[in-house]
Amino acid sequence: MLDNLPSLSETVRIHGLAANKKLGQHFLLDMNITDKIARLALPLDNVSVAEIGPGPGGLTRSLINAGAKSVLAIEMDERFLPALDDISRASGNRLSVHHGDALKVNISEKLEGEIKIIANLPYNVGTKMLINWLTADPHFWTQAVLMFQKEVAERLVAGPGDPAYGRLAVLAQSVCDCKMAFDVPARCFSPPPKVDSAVVVLDPLPEDQRFKDLKLLGELTQAAFGQRRKMLRKSLKPFAKKHGLVLEDWLENSGVEPTQRPEEITPLQFHSLSENFL
Repeated sequence: MLDNLPSLSETVRIHGLAANKKLGQHFLLDMNITDKIARLALPLDNVSVAEIGPGPGGLTRSLINAGAKSVLAIEMDERFLPALDDISRASGNRLSVHHGDALKVNISEKLEGEIKIIANLPYNVGTKMLINWLTADPHFWTQAVLMFQKEVAERLVAGPGDPAYGRLAVLAQSVCDCKMAFDVPARCFSPPPKVDSAVVVLDPLPEDQRFKDLKLLGELTQAAFGQRRKMLRKSLKPFAKKHGLVLEDWLENSGVEPTQRPEEITPLQFHSLSENFL
């Protein structure tokens, strides 16, 4: 029945919709791309999907068409609710819509069974949302397929020695296997943003391989990468003092050289630093 709905471009025209730059909105109206995003998460037939910021509903339609058991679309801009309601009716109510701020929504309380998060995230809050999901306790989702600004996507998948490697990579790769799926040029959006985007697939690691204390790891990596050009004996000195650590002994027992710089340290070495408080 979704085939009977107006096209996305026509939906935007009918409802008089325009992107709100303050909310980081850029419409992705090419269903070939939204279908490609949905396929990355297959199979979806026994999956409840959380979609953040659906806007006029392009990716929403693709998720329904890909066979998602149910989709929860979280949208804070009430202008999009009528268009999303049209999709809900046409989908046989497989789509439910929550009007509110996704940063304040506990997805695990609203969905049951296997949960995947699939979204074209708003540029202005995408990273904050991801960190919330990475640090969720208990971990409630089995996969995330997310579109970010390309710069953020590169930071997620970067390894030691890469220019983009930093705190976000360490945190994400301590919980998930992170893979770059494909780029989405700015011209694909309406209106076009100033930067390209990219889709990343995050598959949670087995539970016994996930690093547990992400709060401590976040504090440690913030201290290290806050002065990424300096050697660790300099950048981590305030952190060691705060926690009552003998800096040289702590680094040695963690298998880290004092002369190394943060971008040279692997996630596993950061784990060791987090675990080896003396």
